[in-house]
Amino acid sequence: MKRRDFLRHLGNTGLLIAIPFAHTKSAAATLKPIAKLTADTQTGDATLGWVRIATDNSVTIFSNTSEIGQGTGTSLAQILADELDLDWRNVQLQMAPLEMRFFNAKLEEYGTYGSSGVAKQFIALRQAGALARAKLLAVASTVWSTPISHCTTKNGTVIHLQTGATLSYGELALAASTIAVSEPVPQKSKSDWRCIGKPMPRLDLPAKVNGTAIYGIDVQVPDMLVATLRHSPKFGANLRKVDTKPALKIDGVKQVIELANAVAVLADSYWSAKRGVDSLQPVWNDKAASKHSSASYRALLQKTLTQAGPLFVAKGKTQQEVETHRARVQTGASKFVDAVYHFPFLAHATMEPMTATAHVTETHAELWLPTQTQSATRDYLANALGLAIEQITIHTTFAGGGFGRREEFDFALQAATLSRISGKPVKLIWSREEDIQHDYYRPASAIKIRAALNQHGMPLSLQTHIACESLLTYSRMGLYKQEAIPIDTTAIGRQPDYYQIDSITTHVSTVDIGVPVGFWRSVSASQNVFAYERFIDSLARQTQLDGLQYRLRLVKENSREKKVLEAIATATDWHRPVTSGQHRGIAMSVANGSVIAHVVELSLNEKKQIRLHQITCVIDCGIAVNPNSVAAQVEGGIVFALSACFYGEISLQDGAVQQSNFHDYRLLTLAETPAIKVIILENSEQPGGVGEEAVGPLAPAVVNAIMAANSDNICSLPLNKLGYDLLPSRLV
Repeated sequence: MKRRDFLRHLGNTGLLIAIPFAHTKSAAATLKPIAKLTADTQTGDATLGWVRIATDNSVTIFSNTSEIGQGTGTSLAQILADELDLDWRNVQLQMAPLEMRFFNAKLEEYGTYGSSGVAKQFIALRQAGALARAKLLAVASTVWSTPISHCTTKNGTVIHLQTGATLSYGELALAASTIAVSEPVPQKSKSDWRCIGKPMPRLDLPAKVNGTAIYGIDVQVPDMLVATLRHSPKFGANLRKVDTKPALKIDGVKQVIELANAVAVLADSYWSAKRGVDSLQPVWNDKAASKHSSASYRALLQKTLTQAGPLFVAKGKTQQEVETHRARVQTGASKFVDAVYHFPFLAHATMEPMTATAHVTETHAELWLPTQTQSATRDYLANALGLAIEQITIHTTFAGGGFGRREEFDFALQAATLSRISGKPVKLIWSREEDIQHDYYRPASAIKIRAALNQHGMPLSLQTHIACESLLTYSRMGLYKQEAIPIDTTAIGRQPDYYQIDSITTHVSTVDIGVPVGFWRSVSASQNVFAYERFIDSLARQTQLDGLQYRLRLVKENSREKKVLEAIATATDWHRPVTSGQHRGIAMSVANGSVIAHVVELSLNEKKQIRLHQITCVIDCGIAVNPNSVAAQVEGGIVFALSACFYGEISLQDGAVQQSNFHDYRLLTLAETPAIKVIILENSEQPGGVGEEAVGPLAPAVVNAIMAANSDNICSLPLNKLGYDLLPSRLV
């Protein structure tokens, strides 16, 4: 029998070979479901877990991470390509089907958030790649009637060590997809990595450059209508009535549909739909709507901090134990220091507004979504539409930004509802104004911190009280609101336990005014890290130590935190005087398995005009799977945080958002963006997050630099509301 005929026979009949490999018990339970193998016998291509190998030796790697600009899919492909010994030139990337075997095991769902794409799947994906490689080796050893130890792999082929004979993965894959081997299997040593840790080119960029990338707003479906809508201006108001005739008179408008809190116009184009909705004058019932304004809410938050709030108690502790320990620690205090910080609501302001395409029939719903939560959205829609989850199909498109906004279900549900009512496929596109004014916002908050200091000015205890809305109450249509009782721990994030402070306690008070809030890039770190790092710097100023020296005394010897601080001191020549007229500020944080620190260098004149000169960042994210992507993510996080630091504010007036577009919800410009230097510390720790981690410590580093210039005690954001202006950093 010829070799190809033999392999084809194996693929059609199946082959079971048990190969003894070393076991790692801790990983077995996690890896089995995602390493399940299937074969596509119609095309001849074979699917081995996360990889589909075609007979022409081309390889498609599946990604379960939505592409929202961060490039994580390429990093996932690097992990699999290394363990499988693939030829990178033959690798393509594709979103994995919405099946449980492709769920992020740590998230227990198919979703993209929490810096979890690489950090929480590194081990599992390496094992999946190693398992697929083991199957290919097993088939080749059978073909050659030789022990597996006589075979190796390289660039998509199996090589017989004694003879130099080769078999391509394309020849072996169909047979390999039908066999089983003992798992888990040995993984490659770090010295054998060819892709992991290397700046490999991003696989999503060619389509984005040549225009073939399909974003949610680009989707085209036969017989499709395009819809846009107008929500009630006030949160919690309902649609009372609307005269639809003005819209129906506009050329191209096909239908007007009334929703509970919005009116939608369906047309043959977006601009016809937009003209239609602009012609309407809906009447709203706002009796139950929020009536708060920003000033009244800030006062309410401030008042809440004067009262006792529920205490967060970690698992395994009791409230009495926590309070008793804090009281005992504070008996040694020489003095107490207090500070209060205020933060506004913030919008996500994704460059692509909310959009979704849906085709809903009595028996099936098919959606094309730029989403961060595929499985949760599917499950929610199945319940809302009265369908089984097997009757819901979701196609994931590229997304023009996410930042947590695309974790929500609202835009997908609206598109599905409009399609069901109209009987047509519907592409829903929110206007920029609707996107800004009907977001799930970063919660506004007030944070009070109290420190008990010893005689040297070092903190013995840190007591924090956070007042804000509960995002779990609103996010994902309140799916997890029961978890916010008695405390919504998402308001806490991570306590600053990376500092050696004997007692760190946090109280959380939920102050609800009916404004929908949700997950925003870095979640609570955007507020809490600012409060902690501003407070730490203010404590340092009461001693003879600067911000860096003070932090170095607070972190553990030989810790990752100390190495990051020492590295950024070296990178910025911290101990040398800065250029005349310039000032530096430092801040750090630890999140999602990564340690990060920023130093901001700026100048400030008597008119409170700031020019940013350079931002230096040192990040220890463990193994940097793709250093270029890590640097890009950090740079993106810095720019995102600078926008919020200088300009970010969603303000309320009588329950309605006052901002509407980028003219009054400003983003940082290229001219205002300083030089950014990112230094990645190399180590062998498991990968940590890089998508959110740069956000939290950026604003406090900026403000700490301002304080070094004028000692202005800045306790709120954004800076432009305090009279500061940002000058261009460069000519463009």
